[in-house]
Amino acid sequence: MAPALKSPQREKCCDFTKGLPDPIQNELNKQGGMEGLLAHIPEASALHALSRLHQALADPIRLTVMYSLLSQPLCVCVIKEVVKIADSKLSYHLSILKEQDFITGEQQGNWIIYSITDRGRQALKCSERIGK
Repeated sequence: MAPALKSPQREKCCDFTKGLPDPIQNELNKQGGMEGLLAHIPEASALHALSRLHQALADPIRLTVMYSLLSQPLCVCVIKEVVKIADSKLSYHLSILKEQDFITGEQQGNWIIYSITDRGRQALKCSERIGK
């Protein structure tokens, strides 16, 4: 489990700002000093959620699964053939993608059919724009 992040808004800072380069000091003053700067940083819980989202997208296997599902919904056996990993590892990766609501699995008889969600599609599009 990741260490708990401290909320930057609640901590007082010492006065280290003396001697900063003038452009930095001037901009810092415009936004209310350190307190103003810290007010722009999301709460620790939001940062943790963003970190989990980025971690889910940071694995080539998970990205491969998501791109495979762009074409059509697929069962585990087809996804496994695409990524060429053991069932237990695939299950782990699928669970991370489901946890972030990037994919969904629907039971159809003996099969679980996985589909990419709108959030998953948006995540891939954003990643592609940033990656260019």
